[in-house]
Amino acid sequence: MTDMNPALDRILTLELARVTERAAVAATIMRGKGNEKAADQLAVDAMRRELNELDVDGTVVIGEGERDKAPMLYIGEKVGTKNGPKVDIALDPLEGTTLCAKAKPNSLAVLAMAVGGTLLHAPDVYMDKIAIGGQYDDGIIDLDFSPTKNLENLAKAKNCKISDLGVCILDRERHAELIAEVRETGASIMLIEDGDIAGVIATVDPDKTGVDIYMGIGGAPEGVLAAAALRCIGGFMQTRLVTDSASQKQRATEMGVTEFDKKLNIRDMASGDVIFSATGVTDGDMLFGVRHKGNKIETETLVMRSSTGTVRRIIGEHYKLDKFSVD
Repeated sequence: MTDMNPALDRILTLELARVTERAAVAATIMRGKGNEKAADQLAVDAMRRELNELDVDGTVVIGEGERDKAPMLYIGEKVGTKNGPKVDIALDPLEGTTLCAKAKPNSLAVLAMAVGGTLLHAPDVYMDKIAIGGQYDDGIIDLDFSPTKNLENLAKAKNCKISDLGVCILDRERHAELIAEVRETGASIMLIEDGDIAGVIATVDPDKTGVDIYMGIGGAPEGVLAAAALRCIGGFMQTRLVTDSASQKQRATEMGVTEFDKKLNIRDMASGDVIFSATGVTDGDMLFGVRHKGNKIETETLVMRSSTGTVRRIIGEHYKLDKFSVD
């Protein structure tokens, strides 16, 4: 189906790759050095600098989180030269700050850009999420089903045993009951420390990743970024905001949320033409991390676009190292 919204200029696809490349390279200055906030700040500064060189009139609608008191490219911040189309921007300059600080797999620099007014303006609260690949019929999984029923339905759709399924879940105390129930079914669990954007994307290619389904509660901003990626490559995702306090409900209301318990699908979160870019910071299942080799830096970036269904892997070799200076 063709989007009713206008399409973005295709040249932005390569420009977004450059933005995430710069953020990823900057973060590696602190890779493995145990300082999450310093790594995040380097990525934020680099991403902001590159975004402000783009010929767009951009508004950050998904930005750095207040919950962790992280350095921000804040929600509502204007970026770009203003000499171009109005666009919504969702970003996580360093997805998996802990992973980067510990030099563990799957840390990424992530950015999505869409036609203005088409990305969900999600508050910085938690979001319940469930996701599978796009090769299944509707109605197989649902947030209102129990984990056991979701796994039974998926196993039936795949014509396999539940014990053959791989489930990706964030390793958090809040997931203790979920983990216990999934293990009771016999399914395998891949517990991840961080980086649930990569966890959701992994469901699209279970033969390669071993992840058939993603379940659990993570950040709402990461949920919108994951939805933007699935708009480009297919998949099914259902989410619901978790607003347990009056202050969370107030923040959500201020951003235009009126139905707190509404189940959201991918198009509720990303309805227009979307470009998604992710560059590896550390080696992972999806991308290799930034590699410093003498006078050369190597990067791997995944760039996708919803209107064309195009997925590109870009291996970058960067010789002008002064471009990556953080001075």
